[in-house]
Amino acid sequence: MPPIFIITIIFLALILFASFFMVKQQTAAIIERFGRFNAIRQSGLRLKIPFIDRVAGRLSLKIQQLDVIIETKTLDDVFVKLKVSVQYKVISDKVYDAFYKLDYPHEQITSYVFDVVRAEVPKMKLDDVFVKKDDIAIAVKSELNDAMLDYGFDIIRTLVTDIDPDPQVKIAMNRINAADREKTAAQYEGDAQRILIVEKAKAEAESKRLQGQGIADQRREIARGLEESVEVLNKVGINSQEASALIVVTQHYDTLQSIGQETNSNLILLPNSPQAGSQMLNDMVASFTASNQIGEAMKNAKKEKED
Repeated sequence: MPPIFIITIIFLALILFASFFMVKQQTAAIIERFGRFNAIRQSGLRLKIPFIDRVAGRLSLKIQQLDVIIETKTLDDVFVKLKVSVQYKVISDKVYDAFYKLDYPHEQITSYVFDVVRAEVPKMKLDDVFVKKDDIAIAVKSELNDAMLDYGFDIIRTLVTDIDPDPQVKIAMNRINAADREKTAAQYEGDAQRILIVEKAKAEAESKRLQGQGIADQRREIARGLEESVEVLNKVGINSQEASALIVVTQHYDTLQSIGQETNSNLILLPNSPQAGSQMLNDMVASFTASNQIGEAMKNAKKEKED
């Protein structure tokens, strides 16, 4: 085979190879002819004039994300770092603007994010930055949409994904939170103790009420027993005064007997002499007689005064 024929075949193969190119899915290729914009090719197998047309560049039509970290100061003079994530994409109808109007779109978007964040955050206190981070994201998105739409970029969403104050400020915030929780715990403990004291007082009051009721019932039964004892003694010719004195003396000796049955008792009953019983009986009879005489005298005096 002549050499010229081989060279011709190789040349035609190179021309054929240079005439076709492929564009991936969700990608746009920009074709220039002699350095001037010629056409935009979408995904698939595409044809161009070799050595005249060239692929100047390719733009992804997928949603992309740019993370921007900004350090700024809040209204209460606290330095804080914010991480703002910007999700954007190239508008398919404005691929020309996106490719030719901006050399470095990432830097352009970053500049707008810095400008908006440093204008919004200094108006807020640190606590408000955490609470109103969505407001910051909305402000960034609004500003970016207005600015980047002319360049062929659509801002899908902006997110404030991280807020990082100065380490000393975070330590102080944690201490404040811990102190507040300790205060709440102390209040709950105080309420619990108060409830226990109140319930204990109620239980003691109820116990004393029942105890008093028991003592009253006991005394009522003792009085009933004494009444029956006096009636029995009256039937055998002993008057009420002597019967009462006799019952008291009997209880005195019963008490002495009970004390004597206890081996380790330190109780001393006064008076406790052998003559105490008879002396007590005589004294009680005399006191009952004197009280009856005084009572009769007062009744007679009152009756004479009324007459």
